[in-house]
Amino acid sequence: MTKPTLKTALVVGATGLVGNVLTHRLLDSSAYEKVKVLVRHSLGWQHPRLQEIQYDFDHPNGLLVQADDVFCCLGTTMKKAGSKDAFRKIDYKYPLDVAQRALVNRAKQFFLVSSMGANPDSSIFYNRIKGELERDLTALNYPALFIFRPSLLLGDRNEFRLGERIGEGLMKLLNPLIPAKYKGIRVESVANAMFQKAQEGLTGKHIIESDQLQNF
Repeated sequence: MTKPTLKTALVVGATGLVGNVLTHRLLDSSAYEKVKVLVRHSLGWQHPRLQEIQYDFDHPNGLLVQADDVFCCLGTTMKKAGSKDAFRKIDYKYPLDVAQRALVNRAKQFFLVSSMGANPDSSIFYNRIKGELERDLTALNYPALFIFRPSLLLGDRNEFRLGERIGEGLMKLLNPLIPAKYKGIRVESVANAMFQKAQEGLTGKHIIESDQLQNF
């Protein structure tokens, strides 16, 4: 009997909240022969199937962006980015550029961590950028595109974000009164959803809203 061909995964944003959990989920699975991560600096992780790819997002080498399944967990905050232009570069330009280059190299599936409220016509800058990225990824016509729109992400960060910490506290306090769509979502649920959807063999565009992510 012929063995099934194992896939290659590529993770963008492996040091982030969702990306970290997702990368370890992929490495723990037998579904992927190799898990590549685009990094500026070494993660210091040791795993026989992990391949770190030193990557300059401002001077990209498209030959390095090769995989069957591409998982994009890249994102920042306005405070950390320092300006709207810098924020747009990280949350829009970099993900779209990776998606374009991966598609040229025959990637089959693209998975994006977006945000609840993403809308290219939104008056809120954050939501507008997320919506513009969703719109332009859709125009690439990937064989399969999955967009995940979580509410406030709940998890252990390496960095302290006061606004999000306060938000997490309020979410937990008011959780019984909050509609499912607006409840805080554990990063493990988002990572699990991304992994599971990657194994279903679906085609076309799929949007998974925050209340749906609660089930993973």
